[in-house]
Amino acid sequence: MKVIVLFVFVLGALSAAGEDFFAKVGGKVTLNCGVSSYTHSSLFLFSVLGGVDLARRSVVRETNLEISSVKETDAREFKCLADGTRHEHSLSVFSVLVSVKPSAVLKLNDEATLQCEVKGQHHGCDVEWRRLNTYLPSNTSTLQLKPVKTSHNGPWLCIVTCGRNTFIEPLAITVQEPPTTTTTTTPPTTLKNITSFVTSVQGTANDCPLGLSCWMWIAIGVCCQFGMLLIVCVIVLCKCMRRRTVCEERRSSNTYV
Repeated sequence: MKVIVLFVFVLGALSAAGEDFFAKVGGKVTLNCGVSSYTHSSLFLFSVLGGVDLARRSVVRETNLEISSVKETDAREFKCLADGTRHEHSLSVFSVLVSVKPSAVLKLNDEATLQCEVKGQHHGCDVEWRRLNTYLPSNTSTLQLKPVKTSHNGPWLCIVTCGRNTFIEPLAITVQEPPTTTTTTTPPTTLKNITSFVTSVQGTANDCPLGLSCWMWIAIGVCCQFGMLLIVCVIVLCKCMRRRTVCEERRSSNTYV
């Protein structure tokens, strides 16, 4: 391991109490040296016991040290020297894992478990679930949903509080409602009317005489009318033929005279 000096003027000697800083893996953290200003005739130095990778992701801005893309291996001690005073700080790095069992897509009235797990050097950070307009037990990393309701649908927040630092890890839950079955049914009033109509037709058919249906009687009546019309046509045709014969005989007798 080697000491990487990020910014230095003059060496100092005295020591002062440091501060504990917290960072989430993948995030960004700003370490304050502990002084608001310093004189250029005095020392200002941030020393980091680490590798080149940490130095590349670190930058000094005024009296602060900013580290981006924080990794678990960045957890260590940091020393800052300013105005003849040395400040020793510590950086704790952790990761927040949120999960839903059995899955993030839930069915109505099922059961589910929300888990917010903090891994790493968190030194007793408080963990709790929060949701807008919904009462939840405080300081609870595991939350049971029994049963799953429509109000559980949407975003959830896992809040990790470490001293004066607050970290938020979001989680989205989807609650699926059972599909509504749309079956085409005949309205009761319409069905009742159809039943009454069929019953009335059947009743009318049963009232016809001789046990025959009304349609049979209608057919017989039509046939009878057709037969009578045929007879009338035959009679008229016969009379026409007789009259024609008589006329021809008279013409023949007049011709011989």
